[in-house]
Amino acid sequence: MTRGPAPPPISSLARAADRLSFVYLEHAVIHRDANAITSTDQRGIVHIPAASLGTLILGPGTTISHGAVMLLAESGATAVWAGERAVRYYAHGRPLSRSSSLLEEQARLVSNRNLRLAVAREMYAMRFPGEEVSAPSMQQLRGREGARVRRSYREHSERTGVPWGRRDYRPDDFAASDAVNQALSAANTALYGLVHAAIVALGCSPGLGFVHTGHDRSFVYDVADLYKAEVSIPVAFDVAKEPLADVPTMTRRLMRDRMTELHLIERCVRDIQHLLGSRPEEGEGELDDGVEADVVALWDGADEVVAAGTNYGEEDVDW
Repeated sequence: MTRGPAPPPISSLARAADRLSFVYLEHAVIHRDANAITSTDQRGIVHIPAASLGTLILGPGTTISHGAVMLLAESGATAVWAGERAVRYYAHGRPLSRSSSLLEEQARLVSNRNLRLAVAREMYAMRFPGEEVSAPSMQQLRGREGARVRRSYREHSERTGVPWGRRDYRPDDFAASDAVNQALSAANTALYGLVHAAIVALGCSPGLGFVHTGHDRSFVYDVADLYKAEVSIPVAFDVAKEPLADVPTMTRRLMRDRMTELHLIERCVRDIQHLLGSRPEEGEGELDDGVEADVVALWDGADEVVAAGTNYGEEDVDW
């Protein structure tokens, strides 16, 4: 029995902020070759360095080996299983972080009404720089956000000459929507993939949202909404102005270019840390405290922890 290649040490892996945004694969067979992922289809074989990959989106027709999944997990790359044209989300892999510190802080903030409200307002403040967000109610802020998004649609419609009516999202019949709505769906899916990768890489929960709630990706939608007006909306209108047969493919390519140009995954990591109260040192892309730690502790009943892996039972004590 062969053991296979040793897992790469965490210290050799790229920081979450420095990784590739996403790679989307469909109708391919995915294997492992040493510390690289290989994708094989009718055009040949492509090698993808797992240690620098943010998220691998697996579309329909993909077959992935046990070794490839294991490498993605060891490398801290998020594997996201998606449906046709990547408009449905099914599952994801394990995080890069070995620490639960940021997750515990996220849970603390979302569980306290006043703290949750403060984080939600900060999210709106990030969308409305220079505007007052402490006085309006959440309902008023939602209305302001809706007006901002509608204005963005109109502006990019005028910029590109692409007619705009309304948002028409049909996950069960993707082709029934017009080109700009198809492009918006594909662009948002790519954005969700990148945001999801950043969230789980930091050890946070995709389901503990502050504005969105009740869904296992609520926090993904919270964070993605920070960037839609800057990223996915303009990309969708740029795609729709060209006569294209394959809107989703071109959308994903332009999204990758735009994400790289804006250093979006680095911004996403920093924004998540900012929202959850973390303040990494200048020049650092992610938490220093605990990201590489692989330590399990026991809760001591108050605010203290003790080491795990220790027998705390007293000898000759009859319980």
